[in-house]
Amino acid sequence: MSEDVVLYDRNPLYIPRVAAVHDMCGYGKCSLTAAIPILSAAGCDVCPVPTALFSAHTKYETFTFHDTTDILSGYLDAWRAENVDLDGVYSGFLGSADQVALIQRLYREYPHALRLVDPVMGDGGVMYPTYTAELCEAMGALADGADVLMPNLTEASILTGRDYQGQDLDDAAVDVTLDALLALGAKNVVLKGIDRGDGLLRNYVASASVGVAGKLELAHEKLPYMIHGTGDAFASALCGAVLAGRGLGESAHIAGEFVRDAMASTRNQPNFEERGVSFELNLGALTGLVRR
Repeated sequence: MSEDVVLYDRNPLYIPRVAAVHDMCGYGKCSLTAAIPILSAAGCDVCPVPTALFSAHTKYETFTFHDTTDILSGYLDAWRAENVDLDGVYSGFLGSADQVALIQRLYREYPHALRLVDPVMGDGGVMYPTYTAELCEAMGALADGADVLMPNLTEASILTGRDYQGQDLDDAAVDVTLDALLALGAKNVVLKGIDRGDGLLRNYVASASVGVAGKLELAHEKLPYMIHGTGDAFASALCGAVLAGRGLGESAHIAGEFVRDAMASTRNQPNFEERGVSFELNLGALTGLVRR
């Protein structure tokens, strides 16, 4: 990207309000338990829209799942009755295909709000257990018009109808994937998780305004273990940085370093490989974004 695109002009005295449309897990660090503290640390007022309730995230063998679709229309009606305003709509894991229409309702009712889409559907070439082909197809509708679309490689393959190629994508394959994602109607794309086995994880940022020729490559140290919830932490930190008024490329860099540092902190926690990413000790770095 020849020039970093700034999506939000932040007044340092103003606290932007963001609808976080994600599930809530009682145990395990992901979704709303990541979005609320991370966005709050970046100086945002987070308004949760819980798409499902889980006792724990789906990496655990035992978990309960409750789809909240039936309550959400009334939930949003109440917001409108109280004249709640929004500066951003940040969506992630959905409980049903019908919830896509609820997010599109938010887009209609808050046309000035940024559309920040983390199309949470799967990882490692596999869909999450509660997802269906119908839900994945519906999720694709959110790509069109997204100010920022943030898929991992599994989600990129689902959205574009391409075979999952693993994490080791060369530059040509990255360009093809970014082109296909932009063709869905996204204004900007952040493609996450390219691993070429050289000790680095790469993310790519591309804008429809300049095309993939102007893409930005961001490389971060790869730690020798993987942890659940890092995608949610990354997307939430990126959204927080964007709403702090930073450019999209800079925001993606901030998010990547935040996740790397949080993973280093996580290694010291008991049962860290199951519990998920522990970012609490690293939130101060995000607060610093809006204290300058």
